[in-house]
Amino acid sequence: MKATEQTILQVERVINKIAQKYPKGDEVSVLTDIHIRVSQDTGEMLAFDDDEQEITRCVVEQWIDSKDENFYTSVAHILQNSLRKLSEMVDGMGILKPYSFVLENDDKDHVAELYLSDDDTIIIGGDLMQNLDKDLDAWMKEILS
Repeated sequence: MKATEQTILQVERVINKIAQKYPKGDEVSVLTDIHIRVSQDTGEMLAFDDDEQEITRCVVEQWIDSKDENFYTSVAHILQNSLRKLSEMVDGMGILKPYSFVLENDDKDHVAELYLSDDDTIIIGGDLMQNLDKDLDAWMKEILS
């Protein structure tokens, strides 16, 4: 699914509203994740904090009744691109680092890690602990030999 210009504007508007909710300042919020929940049936995109408090919502018309088999993969890609584009604003949010944006389906199941911000480290669309087992195994092998 290729995002329309209207869809991109709506996604960016949601990210802006989230950033407005957590402005940079003396007091920082203690959050670990911002949950973005998307419904393939209704096209609704909602953002929640860790306590399930709604931050913002909108309906993305392009996503209403989507029959795309790769719907969540496409949505994750659109969100990652928008977060990357707005990374300066996203990284400047008044949230204690590290924090991340995660994509969930309408059943609240984790779909994708979209963006992780941790001081000098930013991971877009990946897992912070990716290949950790391999790294630890190689390190143990090196130590034991």
